[in-house]
Amino acid sequence: MGKGRTNMRAMRAEQFSGYEALKLVGLPKPAATDGKVLVRITAAGVTPLDHTILFGNFHIPEVPLVLGNEGAGVVEDGGGTDFPAGSRVMFWGTYGAFEDGSYSEWIAVRKEDLCLIPDNVDDVGAAGIPVAYLTAQVALTLAGFRAGKTVLAPAIGGSVGNAVTQLARALGAKHAISSTANHAKAEQAKALGFNEVIDTSLEKLGDGVRRITDGYGADIVIDGIGGEVLSEALGALALGGSLTTLGYSASRKTTIDVTDLIVPQASIRSLNMFRQPQATVTDAWNAIVSLLQSGAIKPIVAKTFPLAEAAEALRYLVEGRPFGRVVLTI
Repeated sequence: MGKGRTNMRAMRAEQFSGYEALKLVGLPKPAATDGKVLVRITAAGVTPLDHTILFGNFHIPEVPLVLGNEGAGVVEDGGGTDFPAGSRVMFWGTYGAFEDGSYSEWIAVRKEDLCLIPDNVDDVGAAGIPVAYLTAQVALTLAGFRAGKTVLAPAIGGSVGNAVTQLARALGAKHAISSTANHAKAEQAKALGFNEVIDTSLEKLGDGVRRITDGYGADIVIDGIGGEVLSEALGALALGGSLTTLGYSASRKTTIDVTDLIVPQASIRSLNMFRQPQATVTDAWNAIVSLLQSGAIKPIVAKTFPLAEAAEALRYLVEGRPFGRVVLTI
């Protein structure tokens, strides 16, 4: 499986200027050194963050940069007794944002960023788990989720929206509500068993939440989209509810009605996964793995692309707006 090779293929952003700047290059194969574990990547998740970075809308990291914030693969070296050679692992961290990432054939991953893949999850599904489900689980925990709460996570087809909805439902939410502006996606969601999805082509988000909750509203809103969706979601909060904002794929800017916060005595906060303590991430992994093993949550993959078509995969994710994850197979 290439253990003797000293080079590898990777998709690298030569500039932060758009799709055409993402090039297939040959790079030295990394080694398991300084507490890092050498992983042969089999699949890499494609995320909105990758697109944000490629188009120059993130912090300004140094170019060139191999993209890819998450992935799955097989341990080759350096895993010790926790992750022996041959172990199937998934990972997330600062990869693809502050250092070279998972759009490559091998990567050296810090041991604390690894998680063993449950036997009932394949590598393609696993590659799309870390960013979405870790973010969702941490957001729910910080928002004080417990069984019986009503949760709203807009965008059922998106990574965080879908993960929050699945986790909230699995953990005993009274209502696990999501939304979509696309009627076909609303029907697809229903077919997949998501029974509390608001079709915003037919009704306003706040109206849908009040309909589902008999006027009560949402205790917890997790918004991974930003823009006008955030302001609409604020209007769906219950008395004493909280909104957590953690993404801006729709827009970084919006106008809010402050009475949507004041009248229900609601709160708004933000979440940056790169600033979470290791213990918080470890607790989230443990909760997620348990639910994956029981089948209570299941990653949804919309489409796979080969490594060399990473630019097309990113275009499909952002412009095609699929239901489920986009994954590179390597």
